[in-house]
Formats: sequence, C-alpha cells, structure tokens
Amino acid sequence: MMALTYRDLHMKPRKEILPDVCDLLDDDHKAVRKMFLEFRQMATANTAGSVNTRKDLAMRICAELTMHATVEEEILYPALRKEFRQTLLLAEAQVEHAGARDLIAQIRSANEVNEMFDAKVMVLGENVDHHVKQERIDIFPKARATSLDLVAMRKQVTQRKEELRAALATPA
Repeated sequence: MMALTYRDLHMKPRKEILPDVCDLLDDDHKAVRKMFLEFRQMATANTAGSVNTRKDLAMRICAELTMHATVEEEILYPALRKEFRQTLLLAEAQVEHAGARDLIAQIRSANEVNEMFDAKVMVLGENVDHHVKQERIDIFPKARATSLDLVAMRKQVTQRKEELRAALATPA
C-alpha cells in the first residue's frame, strides 16, 4: 500500500475544480490549433478545389483569433494587471496580439489565395503557438495563483465572445 502525500490529502484534482477562464481560453487555443493544422494540410496538398476551402478556413481562424484576443485584452489582462507585480508578460502578450492583428488584416485583405497567403496563415499559426505556450507556462498559472474569481470571469468572457460572434456575423 502506498503512503498518502500532502497533495493527496489537501489538493483537489484539477478535473474536480470548476472550469475557469483559463480553461475556456485554452479550449480556444486547442480549437484554433486544430484549424491551423487542417489549413497546413490543405496548403501543402495544394489541390485546386482547396483554394476556396482554405480561404474560408483562414477567415474562420482570423475571426476566432480576433474574438480571443479581444476578450483577453478587454477582460483578462486588465484584471491581471491589477494582481501581478510584474506585468511585462502581459505587455509581451499584447505586442504578440498586435502582430497577430497585423497578419490577420493582411490575410483578410488578400485578393487571392496563393503561396503568400498560405505563408501568412502559417506564420500566424507559428506566432500563435508561441503565444499559447507563454500563456500556458507563465500567465495562466500566475492567474490561478491570484485572488481573482476566474470561474466568474469565464462567464463574463463567454458572454463577451457571444456578443463579438454576433457582431462578426452581422454585416457592417
């Protein structure tokens, strides 16, 4: 029989804890990562029929990333700025968002789906991968160590994402 550790006696397994805003945002990360992988497969196959499908997928990626960055910048990051002693991580994240927004604008305004279009989407994916690692390793654990109600923040972020999704679906 194994001896119980302090952790066994005093720590709840992660799955028993209510999902928080970090879980929600990480679900976004996983969904977008899957879309990037799908895009890369289509781009490298380079079949004629995949051009419209690639463009549609790229536009979905851009929409999802725009909503994700918006809720982080409007809700999560301002709350964390009040809690963190060192906010350089948040400043880096916002600079990464600005770079992503620039690539997103270039992708959205592209007139044709060609190798430059594909390259921009793939570089965006690589940049997002780096950003995700930073959040998973540094930002989310530090957020969970604060006194913030991250479960309530999840509800707030979910509501804001629904508003943004509705606004993106409505013609300007």
